[in-house]
Amino acid sequence: MSKNHDAHDPELSDDALYQNDADEVYRELLDRVGEANPQPRLGPTRRVVELLGDPQRAYPIIHITGTNGKTSTSRLTESILRAYGLRTGLLTSPHLVRVNERIVVDGDPISNEAFVANYHDIRPYLLMVDAELEAAGELPLTFFEAFTALAYASFADAPVDVAVIEVGLGGEWDSTNVGDGVVAVFTPISLDHTARLGNTVAQIAATKSGIIKPAAAVVTSTQQPTALAELERAAELSESSLAVQGKAFELLGTTVAVGGQVLSVRGLAGTYNDLFLPLFGDHQAQNAAVAIAAVESFLGGGEQALVGDVLAEGLATAASPGRLQVIGVEPTVIIDAAHNPDGAESLTKAISSYFTFDEVGIVLGVLADKDARGIVSALVPITTRFFVTASGSDRAVSVDDLTPIVVDLAGEAATESFDSAQDAIDAAREWAAQEPRRGVVITGSITLIGEAITLAEQDGWKR
Repeated sequence: MSKNHDAHDPELSDDALYQNDADEVYRELLDRVGEANPQPRLGPTRRVVELLGDPQRAYPIIHITGTNGKTSTSRLTESILRAYGLRTGLLTSPHLVRVNERIVVDGDPISNEAFVANYHDIRPYLLMVDAELEAAGELPLTFFEAFTALAYASFADAPVDVAVIEVGLGGEWDSTNVGDGVVAVFTPISLDHTARLGNTVAQIAATKSGIIKPAAAVVTSTQQPTALAELERAAELSESSLAVQGKAFELLGTTVAVGGQVLSVRGLAGTYNDLFLPLFGDHQAQNAAVAIAAVESFLGGGEQALVGDVLAEGLATAASPGRLQVIGVEPTVIIDAAHNPDGAESLTKAISSYFTFDEVGIVLGVLADKDARGIVSALVPITTRFFVTASGSDRAVSVDDLTPIVVDLAGEAATESFDSAQDAIDAAREWAAQEPRRGVVITGSITLIGEAITLAEQDGWKR
């Protein structure tokens, strides 16, 4: 391990001491095949965790997949479990600013020290599997395969009482699927990543249903009929129970409140009223209902009601960074990770219901594998002006390609283009500051909102 720091410097925090080493580990991981090119295989990840002594079997897993709402539902589920006094692990992706955000232990991103130490513990085994794969004429371990092994090993090292694992892509062949979820959770399934997962909702649902393991408890949000049919089939084949939102449990109601909303939920084993959720949007209320049913399934087999004040604490202290998050005031700036048409539609509904803007400016950047036209169409009803840009990702749609789509749907008078995210955000904030009831929403890709957070911190306007 390199020592690019003075270990005795009293001015540095423990995390700062290991920042250079953590950056070095991240660079080494990034040298692998990236997340934009996941490999439809489980064998290599299985081989690594087998060499590591199967750390993913050291704790029970709640496994979460879907198209939209995976990360928020994962965070809500983890927060409720932590309120119960359990030591939790949480794996989500992608990150917004620092890669440590993806591996969370007991509510906090993994420390740089633990991140580095755990990586160096597993590195010899990663290299061993790389050599085996290359000898067989296959690609070495990808970024996500190596990172999944690191996460599972980190949770075993912590150790945790339960891990909430968000699928990276799909389900059946996703690297996280080397773990066996005692509870399998499905958020709404729709068309996304069609080149990898299939061209119909049914095909995508079939791939995602691969996380259902024998005799698991399956919890699903309301689904399109073809998606639900696939989940029902998979649950029956694996002799798993299936709890469907709207039948086995449901959101009874939600009212707007300062800083979020107040919910009533009929769970699998009890009804819970007056729950404060510090997140905006009806879709977050639905995510909370799914999370409650998932925790009921995990803690009491769906037959024991949750303790009301513990549940209330778990929801009230939940956070979902990058999901309808207010990061600036005067003018108000909101970031949201909507990166497909369904996500953009949920964003549009939430802005209309939970905020009182007269005019909204959208800073928009989209990645190349996304439905840009569908995203823009969903945003047009609330948008006064689009500030079109591109994140620094090599997968970003160029401004020259995205602008004509926006002009076609929103009109030339409502469209401005900027070569950099910095310029677009600055222009949008300047525009919003001219009138008291204007707001700015930055959306379209997770890479763009990650950059927005960094810029807001650097420029001193982050809330």
